[in-house]
Amino acid sequence: MKEAMLYSQLTDGSVECNLCHRRCRIPRGSTGFCGVRKNVDGVLYSLVYGKVIAANVDPIEKKPLFHYYPGSAVMSIATVGCNFRCKFCDNWVISQSKEIEGIDFPPEKVVSASLKYGCHGISYTYTEPTIFFEYAYDTAKLAREKGLFNTFVTNGYITPEAVKAINPYLNAATVDFKGSGDPKFYRELMSVPDPEPIFETLKEMKRCGIFVEITNLVVPKYGDDLQKIRELASRVIEILGKDTPFHVLRFHPDYQFYEVASTPVSTLEKAAEVAMDVGLRYVYIGNVPGHRLEHTYCPRCREALIERFSFDILKWRLTADNSCPKCGERINIVGTLQRGGSRWLSLI
Repeated sequence: MKEAMLYSQLTDGSVECNLCHRRCRIPRGSTGFCGVRKNVDGVLYSLVYGKVIAANVDPIEKKPLFHYYPGSAVMSIATVGCNFRCKFCDNWVISQSKEIEGIDFPPEKVVSASLKYGCHGISYTYTEPTIFFEYAYDTAKLAREKGLFNTFVTNGYITPEAVKAINPYLNAATVDFKGSGDPKFYRELMSVPDPEPIFETLKEMKRCGIFVEITNLVVPKYGDDLQKIRELASRVIEILGKDTPFHVLRFHPDYQFYEVASTPVSTLEKAAEVAMDVGLRYVYIGNVPGHRLEHTYCPRCREALIERFSFDILKWRLTADNSCPKCGERINIVGTLQRGGSRWLSLI
């Protein structure tokens, strides 16, 4: 165990955790909603510090981060636990685990393994990194010292205080929306009282200079309303700008949602069209390998600049300063094409 960051001790012996917007008030001997933060005699502890349940070297495109050092390899780590209860979670075996499982993989070993396998950075992913914040924080700090970048794949329910704390070491984040941020969808299918704080997180990340890409999981019948997609795209533009990469993701049946079919590709195409009509300039369709909207197009002349198949980059046509070679439009990409390192490797 390790003492938690960002909590308050209350006069009755309970504590308030200030990492996620639930701000759980936890009595002595109890854990928070996430199940991995416990009040022991008035002190809040992380039960999963250094206990990895998954560790893999992935392509950064899997996160997905299409505009942050494309082609790079990232060490991806997670612990058990989550602050959401999504009925359709594809990582439910680890995110909803009731046991504190995992093997010892302390921050210094994560960083050394990342360097050993030629990774360009580390991604805190698979489950919600907010719930293993102390572990991510210490790892990210060491990683930065060794020249590695750090990224979160997050549901965005992280508090402004936590964003500010991790900001010196966090380079980029994928913020995952489901059902276009519809409050009813979040309450009924995810046990989240209100998604509005996620937009406050986006504002704080913007203020901190963290590079952000957005995903939106489109669930048939429950979360595929085009008006809601329009509203989400509009808010993304308002908060982050029209150059924010926006990924419309296909749903596949999992966990408690096996009776729901995969999202029709035609639905995803309509959703992408709506997002582009609103004004987003880089819109992608995810989980449909081979689709034309896996590629990056110049927003001015529509030249195909980066061609992908799934997580692999097939062609790279950008100039050295990440401009379109046809019209000169500067593309919103951080870094240039990365090569080297193993992009597919399972450690645990």
